[in-house]
Amino acid sequence: MSIYTFNLPDIGEGIAEAEIVAWHVKVGDQVAEDDQIADMMTDKATVEMEAPVSGKIVAVAGEEGDVIAIGAMLVQIESEVDESAAEGDNGQSDAVAESDALKSSQGIENKVKTAPEAPSSPPAVGENKAAVKAPQTDVMAAENAPLAKVLATPAVRKRAADLGVDLSLVKAQGEHIRHSDLDAYLSYGSGQGYRPAGASQKRDDETIKVIGMRRKIAQNMAESKRHIPHFSYVDEIDMTALEEMRADLNANRGDRPKLTMLPLMIVAICKSLPQFPMLNATYDDEAGLVTRHGAVHLGMATQTDQGLMVPVIRDAQDKNIWQLAADIGRLSAAARGGSAKSDELSGSTLTLTSLGPLGGIATTPVIQRPQVAIIGPNKIVERPMIIDGEIQARKLMNLSISCDHRVVDGYDAASYVQALKHLLETPILLFAD
Repeated sequence: MSIYTFNLPDIGEGIAEAEIVAWHVKVGDQVAEDDQIADMMTDKATVEMEAPVSGKIVAVAGEEGDVIAIGAMLVQIESEVDESAAEGDNGQSDAVAESDALKSSQGIENKVKTAPEAPSSPPAVGENKAAVKAPQTDVMAAENAPLAKVLATPAVRKRAADLGVDLSLVKAQGEHIRHSDLDAYLSYGSGQGYRPAGASQKRDDETIKVIGMRRKIAQNMAESKRHIPHFSYVDEIDMTALEEMRADLNANRGDRPKLTMLPLMIVAICKSLPQFPMLNATYDDEAGLVTRHGAVHLGMATQTDQGLMVPVIRDAQDKNIWQLAADIGRLSAAARGGSAKSDELSGSTLTLTSLGPLGGIATTPVIQRPQVAIIGPNKIVERPMIIDGEIQARKLMNLSISCDHRVVDGYDAASYVQALKHLLETPILLFAD
């Protein structure tokens, strides 16, 4: 037997280090060649690392959340690899090294994902948490068969277990049950009436290590707020005519995807941008260079179980509403399902962020550095409006924009929103040359 040291390979161009976001093994575990041992996150993607040889794990590099350098030891495996055939400082044979290189260069594309999958149930104390993985699809309940499996994060499952709540009775507002869904059930849906805060809902304090996607989000947002002098501007837009047009388009869409408001808004954004090139730009503050982009690569902020992700619609200015609707559906599903590729999550020149039905009155979104602007439509609500001296019911929406004041002046931001407002309130112009 000999000790085989598996060093972290080069898992991406220009990558110097990677974060351990999940261990699938621990010291003492037996592994077979190609067994998954860890998930490593870089700035671009998460990569699954596999055991290069069979044997027993005798050492690991660190804990989840630790960052290690490319070329540093990831794990040590007690193996039957013939040491006499090994060459190099880490004792790997030419054949094994070649195998590792092939896995790094050829196999990595099929293993890239945006974030580790959430466990489907809370692991027992001392159990390797990363080894438990969520199912890929819901199990459909057949007649006279058990109900479909409930999708929820480990934290929600633990809280429900502590409170004695059967999660199959809790209605989810999305694909997974969240704490807000559990709160609503406890307050109104459990048949026990409203429970005052601080009574039966009291929970123990939790200390959670910030790692993986959550840490990347925290770092990026902190960098944006630290470097960018934000300002926000909000205006009200009458969406009545646009909503009527959307209803007509959906009624005659055939087999094309159903339109939300977003594809129409993206067309309006792209159509009004040429007059305001300072908004579709990126700012390299270290070099003192602003690049005004000709193409609109629109980032679309998407909420996932791992946190906020921003897949990119490439060349949005060249696509019609149906193509945009298809791209929105495909990219959103990929982001939420963890299958979005690295190049689908980078290279945006402007970002659109929408909270949908939760949109509120106004937002002050944080710019995705190095971009210089982000646009945030809010919730459409029906309110009374005075038109030609008469009170009419209209569908109104507040539109927010945040800009980098080093690059964009307040007058330019306000003027752009007015141009966007004109297109949205006169939607026939969206299709006029």
